[in-house]
Amino acid sequence: MAARGLAIERERHGRDSGELRRLLNSLECKQDEYTRSMILHSITRCVYLLEAEASACTTDDIMLVGSMLDDKDNSVRIQALNTLKAFSGIRKFRLKIQEHSIKVLELISTIWDSELHIASLRLLNNLPLPDFAHPQLRRVMPALMEILQSNYILAQVQAIRLLSSLAQKNDLLYDILNCQVHSNFLNLFQATQPGSLLFEVLLFAERLSEGRNTSHYRAVKWHYNEKSLHEALFGDESRLADRLLALVIHPEEEVQIQACKVIVSLQCPQDMQVRPSFCQASHSYFDRE
Repeated sequence: MAARGLAIERERHGRDSGELRRLLNSLECKQDEYTRSMILHSITRCVYLLEAEASACTTDDIMLVGSMLDDKDNSVRIQALNTLKAFSGIRKFRLKIQEHSIKVLELISTIWDSELHIASLRLLNNLPLPDFAHPQLRRVMPALMEILQSNYILAQVQAIRLLSSLAQKNDLLYDILNCQVHSNFLNLFQATQPGSLLFEVLLFAERLSEGRNTSHYRAVKWHYNEKSLHEALFGDESRLADRLLALVIHPEEEVQIQACKVIVSLQCPQDMQVRPSFCQASHSYFDRE
């Protein structure tokens, strides 16, 4: 800790402490799993604390850290993900880090570990995902939906943030809507859920509603399986309307507002919002028995 404090002090005076370079060099040496994990943890801290030294790193350094995603030890993989996220805050490294997105998605879908999921999703949520990752994203969609329906709030929030972002991609919207969900999926909209999760779930629902109501999407006759997310949210038997009305009086204002936004998006298709009289005269989603 004292050495790191000295490194920060040196950077403050415009001098390179060499701490980050020393750690990266030691990562190249053969180390046991615990040592690799601790080195990566220290690198992550240095990237956040020693901005100038972090910016002076190279893409080879990023590749070295990325290679740790193939480590057999789960703690090493998690620390490598955290380090990549730290480096992703530096613009010049983003494209190189994007190259690891396929591997990160593979980790999410093949290893069921909450801490790994959180680290992976935080990294992905901090990056613009490239188009070449879309095929892999389609394959990972069921895993993302399972994480969302787990009972681990931190992983759920990260999963829903990624899904909300993907819902704005025209070529992925159907894959999300047709993804199979549990019969109790609407429990995510219960007022007893943490406000942070409720807000993200409502934002996700709004984006899905807006996406499916665009003329581009409605131009195709889509078919959904009966246990799909689409049927849970927008199907004839859905009880989403009841959940939304209950959330309008939620104690947290941002949840109230977001619930109202979902209600508006359900009552009036996006490309008809300039014609309110039509919307008021149309059959409302909330008029069903």
